[in-house]
Amino acid sequence: MSLEIRTVGDDDLRGWAVAVATGFLKPAVTSDEDIAFRRSDYDPERTWGAYDDGRCVATFRSFPQELTVVGGAPVPTDAVSAVTVLPTHRRRGLLSRMMANDLRAAKERGDAAATLIAAEYPIYGRFGFGPATWTSAWRIDTARSGLDPRHAAPESGGRIDFASPAEVRGFGPGLHDRFRVRVPGAVSRNDKWWLRATGAVRLAHDPPAEQHHAVYRSASGAIEGLASYRYEDRWEAKRPDNSAHVERLIATTPDAERALWQFLCSIDWVQYVHTGQRAPDDLLPHFLGDPRAAAIQEHSDYLWLRPLDVPRLLEARTYPVAATVVLEVEDRAGLAGGRFLLDAGPEGATCTPTTRSAELTLGVGELASLYLGDTAATRLAALGGVHEARPGALATADALLHTARRPWCPDMF
Repeated sequence: MSLEIRTVGDDDLRGWAVAVATGFLKPAVTSDEDIAFRRSDYDPERTWGAYDDGRCVATFRSFPQELTVVGGAPVPTDAVSAVTVLPTHRRRGLLSRMMANDLRAAKERGDAAATLIAAEYPIYGRFGFGPATWTSAWRIDTARSGLDPRHAAPESGGRIDFASPAEVRGFGPGLHDRFRVRVPGAVSRNDKWWLRATGAVRLAHDPPAEQHHAVYRSASGAIEGLASYRYEDRWEAKRPDNSAHVERLIATTPDAERALWQFLCSIDWVQYVHTGQRAPDDLLPHFLGDPRAAAIQEHSDYLWLRPLDVPRLLEARTYPVAATVVLEVEDRAGLAGGRFLLDAGPEGATCTPTTRSAELTLGVGELASLYLGDTAATRLAALGGVHEARPGALATADALLHTARRPWCPDMF
């Protein structure tokens, strides 16, 4: 039989879930609890499978998400996840067909962009995605951190307490909403995200749920930060060689962020703190007396963005200076291309189709890399991804788009 691409019905869900697990090199099993949870969370119109003689051999799903852009506004995006093609069916265009279906539907729904976390770098550029945020991870040698382990209490007048998973589910969503308006690149979390993150629901292939949750409260009692972490228990010759692995740490103030990292670095018996995915320009190393105690273990692209509505995206974010630039955006898929006049400033922006001569020409993926402010147009021009027709247009684009702090997406999805 020929390969069939179609949406996944309720009766197909178990086979689809097994294909997802297989594609991600997990055991090809799923439980009734897994299926019940997926059934409550999936949209049959946005869940795709490729079928060969009735067997699912490739998977794809998307779900609604909000992305925080520069200035704090949320824009609606199409979050792409669970993308797999079994090794037996590679190089047959299955992903291309599913992606085309989903992006076309997202455009028709009015989503401003699509987002994903790329497992491999070379895959998604051909679909118009570009890396919009990067991430770094550190390992902190607590003995070298330069912090005084005798003074673990925050210096800012606040306090740190432990919280139960149920308590985290209570205050966590509000804290995250206050956090994400401050961080371009951050994305929304739904109720089911909090259930899995706190161990209330654990699917077959989820990591261990034995976590501790530390909360920072300001002097007024307001919750301003949360760290969730687990221990790796290891002893040698009756001496502790333990590590704390941070799953997530968010904070709405530098005081809260500093206090949580200093707390983690002062826990008895913990020799190393593994930070997990952080912003590449994170303040963390400089919270330590010796920043070299934080050694980079990973630095990589993270959130990828695919513009679907260029005017809506460019009008949603803020700009530090007043300027205009004409952009020629090339999009082989025909979803978001065109020539646009961006007239922007601190008071707001308009982005409209124009017949004026292009001043900068770039692909839709390059626009994605510029949009959240993470890279500079002059840098992409040096790499051959942006072409300047009017002298000075690159400098104008950098003044408008580039940001002082790098964007960051804390979440895997």
